Amino acid sequence: MDILYSLAMGFHVALSPQNLAFCLIGATIGTVVGVLPGIGPVTTIAMLIPLTFQMPAIGSLIMLAGIYYGSHHAGSTTAIMLNMPGEPSAVVVCLDGHPLAKKGKAGSTLAMSAIASFCAGCVGFLIVAALSPELSTLSLMFGPTEYFATIVMALVMASVLTENNLLTTLGMCMFGLLLGAVGMDLTTGDERYAFGIPDLADGVNFVAVAVGLYAFTEIIEYLGSETRTARVHAKIESLIPTRDDLKRSWKPITRGTILGSILGIFPGTGPLISSFAAYAMERRIAKDPSRFGKGAIEGVVAPESAANAAAITHFIPMLTLGIPAGAAMALMLGALQIQGISPGPGVMANHPELFWGLIASMWIGNLMLLVLNLPMIGLWVRLLMMPFQMLYPAIIAFSCIGVYSVQNSWFDLALAAGFGLLGIIFKLLGCNPAPLILAMVLEPMLEENFRRSMIIGGGNAMVFLKNPISLGILLLTLVLTIYLRARKHTVMDEFDPTAGEQAVETK
Repeated sequence: MDILYSLAMGFHVALSPQNLAFCLIGATIGTVVGVLPGIGPVTTIAMLIPLTFQMPAIGSLIMLAGIYYGSHHAGSTTAIMLNMPGEPSAVVVCLDGHPLAKKGKAGSTLAMSAIASFCAGCVGFLIVAALSPELSTLSLMFGPTEYFATIVMALVMASVLTENNLLTTLGMCMFGLLLGAVGMDLTTGDERYAFGIPDLADGVNFVAVAVGLYAFTEIIEYLGSETRTARVHAKIESLIPTRDDLKRSWKPITRGTILGSILGIFPGTGPLISSFAAYAMERRIAKDPSRFGKGAIEGVVAPESAANAAAITHFIPMLTLGIPAGAAMALMLGALQIQGISPGPGVMANHPELFWGLIASMWIGNLMLLVLNLPMIGLWVRLLMMPFQMLYPAIIAFSCIGVYSVQNSWFDLALAAGFGLLGIIFKLLGCNPAPLILAMVLEPMLEENFRRSMIIGGGNAMVFLKNPISLGILLLTLVLTIYLRARKHTVMDEFDPTAGEQAVETK
């Protein structure tokens, strides 16, 4: 009954005209971001974080959340119509979605994809509503040692599942921790690693780093690449799915939703891993695996439902523990901190309207996405055909205004430009910036809990091993690292690599 009462309060908050407008704005921007290749949700959230500084906390979080799950909902639209995935998680949808479109089933495939996303989003909403209070209550039992071990697990898992080279990703984590340590010491108040620069006395501006590594890097990379325009390869005849499609799809939707909901909770996984895992699972258990890659509806709805379910349940560790499960969640955590809200289990107790309003908005947002993606499909396809050179100048101008407006500092603009160039170097070296962003956000919490643990243990690091919960978390991290590294390529090898390359050729 408490959950029902809390959800009723959440819907009351989310259905207010102001928050409803923020939800619609987020869902619409997320749809545009999902349709346009090269502009991901992380880049968009990084650009819009400065804007949230002047917005209500609940409205800003509802909008950013809508952008995140909305982009994953819409990424399959161009994957099906143009063989061009709008989001990385939609790459696997190209394998069967576009062949179906070329067979004249574009409309029904788009409809089944939207239905799969909506169903998965509804289940993800229920899981978040059911699990978040329990995990938040459980997290109140966590002390400094347990929190330290959990943060270490989040950083290691993000590193293990991000790139092929574990040393590279762990190095990015260390770099992020160093950036997070710049500024005033949390205990003594002494200035550290600022090199006498007054603008670094309060630390490195998180917004400048995020905008530089994502928005500016994407623009610089685009300027050095060939301009490509989309060509429509299929026409939409009817949006009504056939009875055979519905019969073949309900089981894959169920399996994909369950798998994505589970994987979305763990740090470092999320929609991309979930979509590939769901596709691999469906092809493995299919009676006729040869249908996959040639136009099997199961190969569309399973990864689509898994990706959207994971996008929703990705919010659970951030809302309950204050530990983001990925780069986008880290940015949203930064947006909360900008609003002066301390992340963690206290959010539910101290800001119940924000907590339950956000959860309720997820269901409302998914309903909006269902309306935005099907009737307006023609508009999104035409938008994709717009030359990208018309879009990127607006992005860079908006990013500069946003970075400057946070602290009215030209130094932050120079910092963002520097990290934009550094982001290009990272791309050339095959380094993903996601672990860096995650580590930078988590550094203050990691340092604080480490120091408290050492005080409790009298300076003995064995305190982390004497506590059974922290010991279990650290051992689980070690076991998962070894297991996941051993099976790193198993899921990706389940689909035809040439088909994947063909699908992302225009990305």
